[in-house]
Amino acid sequence: MREMRKSQRRQPTEWALEVFDKAPYVTLSMVRPDSTPYGLPVSLVRSDDDTFYFHCAAEGEKLDCLKANPIVSLSAVSRCTPKFEEEKNNFTEYYNSAIALGIAEIVDDDDEKIKALRLLCQRFLPKYMNHFDEAIARSLSITTVVRITLTEPPVGKSKP
Repeated sequence: MREMRKSQRRQPTEWALEVFDKAPYVTLSMVRPDSTPYGLPVSLVRSDDDTFYFHCAAEGEKLDCLKANPIVSLSAVSRCTPKFEEEKNNFTEYYNSAIALGIAEIVDDDDEKIKALRLLCQRFLPKYMNHFDEAIARSLSITTVVRITLTEPPVGKSKP
C-alpha cells in the first residue's frame, strides 16, 4: 500500500460526502462493453449517505456502459488551489478530494425520478424551483435518471 505524504490527510466518511456535495461536477468512470475505460463529468446529487443520482438522455454511450457493467467509480474535487511556496521554492497544490465505488441502476419509478430531479434542481438551480412542476410535466417521460448506490464508504483526502 502506498504511503501518504505528511501533507496529505485521509478524511472521515462524512467529510468525503461533503466533498461530493460541494463539487461542481463529479467524474463518473465506468467500463465500455469492449472493456475499455470511459469517464465523464456529471452533475450529481446525493439523497443520503449511500445514494447519488444524475440524469441524462434516454440513449448514449454512458447508458450502454452501465447496461454492460453497472459498477462505477466516482471522483470529486471540491477545492483545488495551486500554489508556489516561496519559502520552500516549491510548486504544490492544496485540494479536497473524494472517491467512491457503487452500482448504477436506471430508475424506472416515476416518483423516485421526480424526487431525484427535484434534488438536482434544488442543488443547481434553487431560484427556479417555481418552474419545476411544469418542466417535469413536459420532460419526465424523455428523461433518464440513474441511481448510484455506494458499495463501500467513500474515501476523502485533503492537502490543507
